[in-house]
Amino acid sequence: MQFQFLEYSVSEHVATITLDRPEKLNALNAGLRDELHLACAQAFEADEIRAVIFTGRGRGFCSGADLTGPAPGNDAIAPQNERLDDLGWVGRLATDIYHLGKPTIAVVNGVAAGAGMSLSLACDMRIGSNDSRFKTVFAERGLSPDSGMSYFLPRLIGYGRAADLIFTSRDVRGEEAYRLGLLDRLVAPEQAMTCALETCAQIVALPPMAIRAGKRVLQQNMEAEFNHALRNEIFSLSFAGKSPHDRKEQRAAFLEKRAPKFTGE
Repeated sequence: MQFQFLEYSVSEHVATITLDRPEKLNALNAGLRDELHLACAQAFEADEIRAVIFTGRGRGFCSGADLTGPAPGNDAIAPQNERLDDLGWVGRLATDIYHLGKPTIAVVNGVAAGAGMSLSLACDMRIGSNDSRFKTVFAERGLSPDSGMSYFLPRLIGYGRAADLIFTSRDVRGEEAYRLGLLDRLVAPEQAMTCALETCAQIVALPPMAIRAGKRVLQQNMEAEFNHALRNEIFSLSFAGKSPHDRKEQRAAFLEKRAPKFTGE
């Protein structure tokens, strides 16, 4: 599939989705939003993809919604499906990434603002440097948080710290971002993508069904009470083991004293 506003590449079971509007700091226009939806669906459907990296071309990760394009006409009538969609594009963006079903890593190479910050928060992990800059920005635009930010941010850094960032819209950079929990790995700028690829290599070396089942149960138990969480874990175990090849390979590799090669088949 050919994309205009992003680059989609695959290597060693890892899909890398690079937002490619560097002249706009990878701001989200309608075309990029639509292509993100398609790219996420493509990564979700492909069994050979076991981890996904999101990053941005140039000096920024994603500066949020693109406000520089032409405003829609007041008399424009949206398609019926769009009018019936109560989530709109902001809900679809969060849903596409959060429910991608495979480990996701955001390499935050510069500014992640507004919906762009939300995009990074929807990923399982974030890797960045002292060049990384997070900014909620919604209040400055007379808006409340969207694209999942009000869900992800307090769960990652706590309610009070989330309130601080949303109410003040202040910048949070490298060291502070790492201390607050916005970044999970803090490295030199030139090492961020290498760190992400090395982390993905560790992930893809493990049984893919176990990884996917692990992600599912982590998400399910974000809000579950204790006994329900235990039941979710037991139920998830049945999915983790649904790969006859990987079970046999685990045993064979142990007996032969070699590294296993998992396929998920």
